[in-house]
Amino acid sequence: MTTAPWQSGTNDTTTIRLDLTNASPLGSPAFTAVTARRTLTRPTPAAAPPAPPQAATVKIEWPQPVRDYVQRAFADKNDSHPDGIEDSAIAAKLKAVITQAAEANQLNIINWPSHPLPRELLRIERAALMSASKKRKSMDMESTPDASSPIPPWRVKNLSLADRITNPSPDKRQKKADQFRATAPPSKLSDLEKRRQRFALGNQGPNSPYISSPRDDSPMPDANDGPCVGTSQELEKNYFRLTAPPKPETVRPLHILKQTLDLLIRKWKDEHNYGYICDQFKSLRQDLTVQHIKNDFTVRVYEAHARIALEKGDLGEYNQCQTQLRTLYKMKLRGSPGEFLAYRILYTIYTCNRQTMNDVLADLTSADKQYPAVKHALAVRASLATGNYHRFFRLFNESPNMGAYLMDMFVNRERVAALAAICRA
Repeated sequence: MTTAPWQSGTNDTTTIRLDLTNASPLGSPAFTAVTARRTLTRPTPAAAPPAPPQAATVKIEWPQPVRDYVQRAFADKNDSHPDGIEDSAIAAKLKAVITQAAEANQLNIINWPSHPLPRELLRIERAALMSASKKRKSMDMESTPDASSPIPPWRVKNLSLADRITNPSPDKRQKKADQFRATAPPSKLSDLEKRRQRFALGNQGPNSPYISSPRDDSPMPDANDGPCVGTSQELEKNYFRLTAPPKPETVRPLHILKQTLDLLIRKWKDEHNYGYICDQFKSLRQDLTVQHIKNDFTVRVYEAHARIALEKGDLGEYNQCQTQLRTLYKMKLRGSPGEFLAYRILYTIYTCNRQTMNDVLADLTSADKQYPAVKHALAVRASLATGNYHRFFRLFNESPNMGAYLMDMFVNRERVAALAAICRA
């Protein structure tokens, strides 16, 4: 039986040694060696590493003429001049001149005593800019056509959107036509020619002075053409868009148009056939336009058509009549401007057009605000702006004239908004 060394009774001491000299390290030690402090004094901080050497700054030796030039420039800058050149601009120009000369190694080449000062250089630059702008302006004036030359379509004022779309420039039309002929097959060209011949019977081409659009109810006569005086005695006439100058035998004179208006109002009260009445009113308005009639009777026609359109909810015809009435009212013709101003305010509330509403409110006069219908429309706007739905529905039941027809178009929307406000409360 083997006895362990520490259990033996002998005095022999056995030393166990671990040979770590050949052992490979398993990793970095789990401690950091520090130097033990042996005194109570503060240790001397380690010296900072030396900063890398900086590149030596190249010192520029300014020639004496350059220094004299700078002194003259600053002396000129301090003087009062009425040319409006600021001191900061002079200093910036001086720096730019000297920097440019130094970069180009021309400090000793430039004749500084005779070199223009920064103020002179700025004056020269501004004079060049002024001459260039005057030259462009003179060229624009020369290119402006005189009054005797025909005005191109893109310079005509009050040109409707439909006319701008349907009447492109002749050069563009010709260019597109040439490209199509060059690439299209012969069969396609023959079909296109047949189609052009079919429609040539009812179309006078782009050179016709009477070009109509789907939204227009009257032609656009030439400015040199006088009014057409009608001779027709028929009270009723169907509406057709004009594609040629109107003939006097198809246009009704003023006294016949007055009889036509009375007939249409009676038929509307008896029959309520809106399709027929609207067609007849558009024909009536067309006869007024081609004869250049703008008087109190014209106001009556547009007001009657606008009221009928409101009653049937035809906002397209109502807007056309409202636009013409605004122009006629500016001519101080008799009518009902207060009534239709109130309709305009209510219609703007319906469309939620804040910009138009601001324009309407800005154009209101103290006399306009005295109309009862206008007062009612402004009260409706104020009640909705403040969220006073109780007052709004009271005003809805008290609508004067035909304002209720316009309020019917947005009352349901405000009912939903009122219910939402109640639920949130």
